[in-house]
Formats: sequence, C-alpha cells, structure tokens
Amino acid sequence: LKVNYHIICDSGCLPVLIALISFFLTKGLTILFPNRVPEPAQCSSPPTSPANIPKGSCWPKLDVVFMKTHKTASSTLLNILLRFGQKYNLKFAFPSGMSDFNYPSFFKRNMVHNYQPGDCFNIICNHMRFSYSEVHSLVTPNATFITVLRDPAHLFESSFQYFEVLVPFTWKLTGRDKLAKFLQDPHRYYDPKGFNAHYLRNLLFFDLGYDSGLDPRSPQVEAHILEVEQRFHLVMLQEYFDESLVLLKELLCWELEDIVYFKLNARQASAVPRLTGELYRRATAWNQLDALLYRHFNASFWHKVEAFGRERMAREVASLRRENERMERICIDGEHAVDAKDIEKPSLQPWQAMGAKTILGYNLKKHISHQYSQLCRKMVTPEIQYMTELGVNLWVTKLWWYIRKFLQI
Repeated sequence: LKVNYHIICDSGCLPVLIALISFFLTKGLTILFPNRVPEPAQCSSPPTSPANIPKGSCWPKLDVVFMKTHKTASSTLLNILLRFGQKYNLKFAFPSGMSDFNYPSFFKRNMVHNYQPGDCFNIICNHMRFSYSEVHSLVTPNATFITVLRDPAHLFESSFQYFEVLVPFTWKLTGRDKLAKFLQDPHRYYDPKGFNAHYLRNLLFFDLGYDSGLDPRSPQVEAHILEVEQRFHLVMLQEYFDESLVLLKELLCWELEDIVYFKLNARQASAVPRLTGELYRRATAWNQLDALLYRHFNASFWHKVEAFGRERMAREVASLRRENERMERICIDGEHAVDAKDIEKPSLQPWQAMGAKTILGYNLKKHISHQYSQLCRKMVTPEIQYMTELGVNLWVTKLWWYIRKFLQI
C-alpha cells in the first residue's frame, strides 16, 4: 500500500510530522513506559584472560566498551566488534527495541535488554550518551574502553547533511547550500534548547556525556578532556582509521583477521560537499569544544604511534590494507561499493538518511568458497540487520522504517 502524504498535508508540514514521529519513538515511549532503575550492583565477573600466559605473549582481551560516536566511521568499527563477539561467543549488552540506548538520553543500565542487577557483559558498542558510572557497572574491572573522534568541521558537515531534516530550527534555512548559509551566522538559526539541537554543535562533546554549550574558555573543558584521557584506553581517529585499528589490535592482542573490514555507511562522493577554507574555519569555530578535544587526542594519538614505531606502523598498515583488498577480491562483486539503488539484496540495504539515498552498500559475489562465505556476508551486513541476526528485537527501529516506507520519505 502506497500513500501520497500530500493528501494529508503539504510539503511544508511534512518536517513537522517527521519530528513528531521521531519524538514519539524516542522521548515519547520513555514517558509512556518508564523503567525503574535497578539498584546498583557490582559487576564482579572473573578476568577473561588466563593467569598462566607464556612470557612474551598475550591473550586476546574480550571485554570492550566502544563509545560509539556519530559520523566517525563508527559503524565500520561496530561491525568489527560484532564479528569478534560472535567468534568468541561473547555476551553483548544490546538496547531494547532500538539500535541505540535511548539516545540522546544519558545511558542507564536498565536500558540494556533484559538487564538484571549484577549482570556483566563482554561488549557494549551501540550509540549512547555516555555515562561512565553506569557503563562501568556492567563490565569487568579490566574492560578496555575505546572511542573514535573525527575532525570537527568535517563531522559537522556530515551531521548537518544527515540530520538536518530532524532539526526543526534548520527548516527556516533557504537556498541550495543550507550548510553555508547556517555557518554565515549560526547564532541566528541555532536554538540550544531546540529539538535535536545537539546534532549541530559539538556533537562529540555531547556524545561523551558533557555539556556541549560550555564556554570554550571554561576550566571545565580541559577537565573533561583529561577525564576522557583517563577513562579511555584508546581514542581512535577516523582520518587515520587503519593506524587506529593497528593500535587497537596491539592493545587488545587481536589477530589481523579480527580487524579486516569493508567501509560501511560511506556516502557517495557526489553527496559530500567540499568544505572551502572559509567554511572549514567557520565550522571549526562553531564546534570549538570538539576542536579542543580533537586537537588534544590528535597529539596523543601520534605519541602512541611514535611509541609503537613509525616503520612498524607502516608495515602493519600495509598488511591490513593488503588483507582488506584480498577480501574485496574474494567477497565483493565488482570489488567496490555501489549506490543504494544497485544493491540487489534487501538484507544488505543500509539505513538511509530521510529524503536521500546517498549511503553506499555492497553486492556479494555469486560464488564464494565455503571457507569465506560466512565472513564475507558478515563484513557487508549493515548494523540493523546484523543486530537482528544476533537476536536483538529492534521493533521501534523497524516501526520507524515501516512508517518511512509508508510515507515514502
């Protein structure tokens, strides 16, 4: 059944309808069906590594918290973690009904599906607004905390293009280049209390659980950045994703096969506007908290690379890229990603932004050897479908998908 929504309302009221539905599927459900927060319980599972490790070797670390930030190649890293968790039959802390932990609300342990006081989990990796104390209560004391950052100007551009229709104060923007118009005078349009406003300023700071409206000169900003450094064992950089994965492999004592990947949720090249020097400067200034955060961890990242060894890093990155290319030849039809309209199997269709189909996906080769068929399929499976395969009930996410399909948006 197809419906022309213009019979119900014209194009001017469609964004309002979208925002109302979005509100109901996030805040509204929480209001209607509140959950009582269980009493705190200490997570005291034994360490996953054996005590008798031979000298000079290590054992794969199985307990990982991935603070999944927005628009930072985090879906690709999520796929790596889901595959690793399956490989070792690990216990995931998944959301209930949705693909995120009731974002943008702060994470609470009762948001985990079927949570019972005292539960411990190996891997937590879905979108949330970070709350260290709540997350820490769900994992063993030796769990590894990781996250990924991105140049704030490019992150802002990506977030603006993807979430614009869900941020009502952007609807007053006119012209073909709404991003440029917004950055000319962001204070004219931005409402910090507006619905979904967090997507359009200092999104990294917000995702990490901090006030994204702080004065950049406030001493709290530096304190928060140092707190992130203390809490996270590795802060990766999207721009140096391969180098980041090499550091992750070293930190967790994983194998090369554990970090091979295909890029997921990448956009068509034509859908990525070029940020001119002036727009880049304006976007950076508008996201000053994220810029300070990124500057700090960009420096610490290269300190880690130096400690690892530049030449060794170059060799490891080359090995990873060769393995990725080998898997592309084995798995991918045409050995490259394709536009959404050219993806043959619905089960491999990625989640798209509203009003556009700019996210690329993959077609698998028709004849893949039994040795690689399962791995190939997992490497190209989008987040929603992969979580469903793991038994997660994403009824809210799927309801939203059906509503979008019904309204053709």
